[in-house]
Amino acid sequence: MAGTKAVLLPIGGVALASDPRVAEAVRAIGTRTGVDYTDDRAVTALLAERRRAATAAQHGPLAWAGGIALLACVVWPFVAVSVPSLGPKAALAAGPLLILAVAALTRVRSNWKRELLHPALAGYREVLGVARAHGMPSAHVPAWLEGKAEGGSGKGATPIPSYPEVAAPRAATAGAVPPKPATVVEYERLASSGGWHDETGWLLLFAAGGGAAWAWSQTEPIGYAALLLIPVAIGVWLAGSNHGSEETRLREEAEEYVRTITAAQAAGAQVPELSPVLRKLLHD
Repeated sequence: MAGTKAVLLPIGGVALASDPRVAEAVRAIGTRTGVDYTDDRAVTALLAERRRAATAAQHGPLAWAGGIALLACVVWPFVAVSVPSLGPKAALAAGPLLILAVAALTRVRSNWKRELLHPALAGYREVLGVARAHGMPSAHVPAWLEGKAEGGSGKGATPIPSYPEVAAPRAATAGAVPPKPATVVEYERLASSGGWHDETGWLLLFAAGGGAAWAWSQTEPIGYAALLLIPVAIGVWLAGSNHGSEETRLREEAEEYVRTITAAQAAGAQVPELSPVLRKLLHD
């Protein structure tokens, strides 16, 4: 879904321009930052460029140096104490390494946040805040845009600003959002409930093996009853396999629905917020 990820915006330019009050605020923000936030191509390019810059700030040479220094300051004391020729005094060298690691990682975070606070990017977060205040939901907000880890929750380093809600009605946007097919609803259910079959199957198998081992070592035949867990484990694995196959089949339907939503947004429809499962497709 990389292509969809690059195209589906939190909210489309046509939707922003559909409400005169929002359009006026967006124009004012764009004049200040030099970006036309109603131009979907310009916004897509802006987000891609700023994300690359933020990622580079997080994973550059300074980040590696800080990480290595931090690892060294944790490992070195154990090495110094375990080697007789070094001794406990040599472990004190970890102090300067810790200072170096903290300084480097602090600088990395500062550089990363500076990239996120780029005027054009900060202006876009203002646009999203204004749209939200006027009742325009975001289809999705990339975690990195708010300074959060992918899949993270809570308040990020650069959250979307909040403004007082505007209760007055606004003009309807052009275009129509298609209803969510039942197959997509089923995919959301399967994707949100999967992931436990493998672990459960292995736990049952280990329990069966442990019970049999105990029965053999303690000469307690009743312990061999644990072997009955083996077919249960196999049943769980088969259920998981069926679950995975069905999820894979329905995934194509879900991806097609997200592409349809993307096209509707480009046509001017106001796209509702996607579920966490569908948002995840944008990053796969």
